[in-house]
Amino acid sequence: MPVLPMGRALLGPARMTDTPKDPPEPPEDTNMRDDSTTDQPGENLVHFNPWRDFNDAAPQIDPFGDEPDPEQIASFMEVVFGYCDGLIPVRSFIDKGQGIDGRPHNIWIAADETAPEKMATFAGWAAREGAAVYVIPGTVTESGRAKAADVAQMQAVVVDIDSGDIAARRAHLERHLGPPTMVVESGGITPEGQHKAHVWWKLTEPAEGDDIARLCRLRGDIAAKVGGDMHFRSAHQPIRVAGSVYYKNGLKTLVRIVELNARLERDLDEFAEAVVDMPPAPGVSLTPDFATLDKPAVEDVLVTPVREGGADDWSRFEGASAAIGYFIRLVHEGRLSKAEGWEAICGYNAAMLRPQWPVERLKRESERLWARHVERHGPPLVRLDSAAPVPDEIPSFTLGQLLDDKSPMPADLIGPRVLTPGGLLVLGGAPKVGKSDLLIALLVHLAAGVPFLGFTPPRPLRIFYLQAEIQYHYLRERMQQIGLPPELIVAARDNLIVTPKLRMLLDAEGSARVAEAIRSAFPDDPLDILCIDPIRNLFDGGPDGGGENDNAAMMFFLKDRVEVLRDHVNPDCGVILVHHTKKLSKHQVKEDPFLALSGASALRGFYTTGLILHRPDEEASERRLEIELRNGPALPAKVVDKVNGTWAELTPSSERLVRKDLGARHDAERDRKNLVVLGLIFDEAAEGRLYTATQFAEAFENQLDLGGRYSIRERLSVLATKGQIKFRRNFTEHGFPGTQSHFGYLVVRDMRFGRDPVIDAETGEVLEEGVAVLPTHYKCPHSGRAREVENPSVWVYPEEAHD
Repeated sequence: MPVLPMGRALLGPARMTDTPKDPPEPPEDTNMRDDSTTDQPGENLVHFNPWRDFNDAAPQIDPFGDEPDPEQIASFMEVVFGYCDGLIPVRSFIDKGQGIDGRPHNIWIAADETAPEKMATFAGWAAREGAAVYVIPGTVTESGRAKAADVAQMQAVVVDIDSGDIAARRAHLERHLGPPTMVVESGGITPEGQHKAHVWWKLTEPAEGDDIARLCRLRGDIAAKVGGDMHFRSAHQPIRVAGSVYYKNGLKTLVRIVELNARLERDLDEFAEAVVDMPPAPGVSLTPDFATLDKPAVEDVLVTPVREGGADDWSRFEGASAAIGYFIRLVHEGRLSKAEGWEAICGYNAAMLRPQWPVERLKRESERLWARHVERHGPPLVRLDSAAPVPDEIPSFTLGQLLDDKSPMPADLIGPRVLTPGGLLVLGGAPKVGKSDLLIALLVHLAAGVPFLGFTPPRPLRIFYLQAEIQYHYLRERMQQIGLPPELIVAARDNLIVTPKLRMLLDAEGSARVAEAIRSAFPDDPLDILCIDPIRNLFDGGPDGGGENDNAAMMFFLKDRVEVLRDHVNPDCGVILVHHTKKLSKHQVKEDPFLALSGASALRGFYTTGLILHRPDEEASERRLEIELRNGPALPAKVVDKVNGTWAELTPSSERLVRKDLGARHDAERDRKNLVVLGLIFDEAAEGRLYTATQFAEAFENQLDLGGRYSIRERLSVLATKGQIKFRRNFTEHGFPGTQSHFGYLVVRDMRFGRDPVIDAETGEVLEEGVAVLPTHYKCPHSGRAREVENPSVWVYPEEAHD
């Protein structure tokens, strides 16, 4: 194939490599590869070097075909890479169906202002060669790198709709996810005559680190819900460049932008919520179909011998892959152990493949399919053990990586840091203390997305309440009697799933049953919180049958039952365990309330949050909720009680937990002193005597059981802060000199000076006695400084002024 000359200066620092040894595959099924990074051409390899590959053969150009459009390429690059740094992996393929062959070419171009021009130049060369142009829609840090793990930044979410009613599926996306930033017709046409499309949403900033995996999960979730290309779950899946030329099956056309809203950008968190809320498009089922028309049915594969050489309806490879995939799904779903799964695979190999595959090949294919299945469907229900096809990778980070990672923290499931993604919360309490009632109220609020007692969910949460204490009829009675607002109940009614009393253990079989129940309850969206109430009724201590007081049995239950169940339904969901407490003295509970948790100490070392509900005073209704956090700063304990049938948090400072009788007597004594002080100020003014605060304290020291002058000064200061005492700066019109006091003379409400009668001139009626003493200043309750009174005739208390 002739290669037209092209100036290296125009491509600038763009780096290109010769391609892999394998022949090119169709790009829709091929990930970007970086097997070769050398710039030295190998034997029989087409090397893209415009200076060495020059020849004078006339290029084969279709004069009636489309040519690359630099403006569309520039728009595409801005949407997909405008905010990114690093290098853009670019690849060209010879599209199939042209009757020509050729090697793919890889280049890496800098994501800067020169990128559109370089991409246009490369697209022009590819068009003349009959090659399509693809990019990984993200940037890498090094040339020659293009695997999923190498992708450092991605700034756009894309879905490839390549089948079905594409117009209807685009409309479904726009209705639930909002208008896209860009829609590209990729060049392909469905059998129904509709143009295949790439739909793009640009983010407000590039995703990095864990957010890249999150973005790719979103791409897969969107594709699953509209019947799109599921390959885009992988970060390194390449996609056609808009503005380049599409060659396939004799068709040459432009990959063109048909809709562009360049300024439309989406926040990743908000967009993720919209994806979660989006239902599947009409006609799209999220139920996997393991037996398709072009593959043998599994039930036939498992019982039909297959010989080498293609002598039967399917090959040994097809049969082995189908059988291995079937048993891997059973292991992943927890219906077989790892050892049982491998034994079944070996049994199929021995019974049905003729001749058998070598064990090494069987193991290698099992490992490949296992890794692929885990990547697509998440962690298995049963943890990997020594018989697992693939070992788990242990993540580790340098101190520098941890210090340099400034990515935002994941949103709390229950804030502040009470239940974090993947966290474990234990709620403990004595029987009949009200922990189940409190828990139900908490779960209903979380399911409605409403704060409860200061615990805040980020949104309405999907909750599975696995309870094993209350039978169905009494459970429904309790739910119907719950004293919560109707609008709260309506918001939570579909998000909270509750089981009646269960007669089962959370063993291997029980875990599989619970996992299936959760999948049935929430078929489209991942679970947010799994609640188990109580531990005691579902406890499985493992093969040795240990009880709750056995540390080894407790760790088995937590790691091999609770953690495995959580990892299977959603590794990021939070878990709430409800547990009983043992009897401790009041002093022990006060010193360390979490020692009261029943059973082994392993439980306390395992959870991320502990809550203990207890009654400090058995004769009072108030409860105290102790809080212990591993993943956040300490939170103070809460005093809670049911007020008018609804749980409420009480102000701790206003509720005495000890010596209530003594405290009440002290309160009454303070009230008495307040009344005596106010009465003295009022009566003394009627006798023609005014006082500053200092003079009043000195004049009435040790009188009427008011205490010493310092005690009286403190009482005056408190009353002034509460607005019951105000001040007048001078009273010279009645013979009182101006005072040097910062505030002035003490004034109380309706106070009058002297007893001289005030007589009505017309009737001679005695209206009042004395002269009204109106305040000029008051004590600011916030700063403690003297402030002028706006209207002396209106007595205003601080809370009234605040309102």
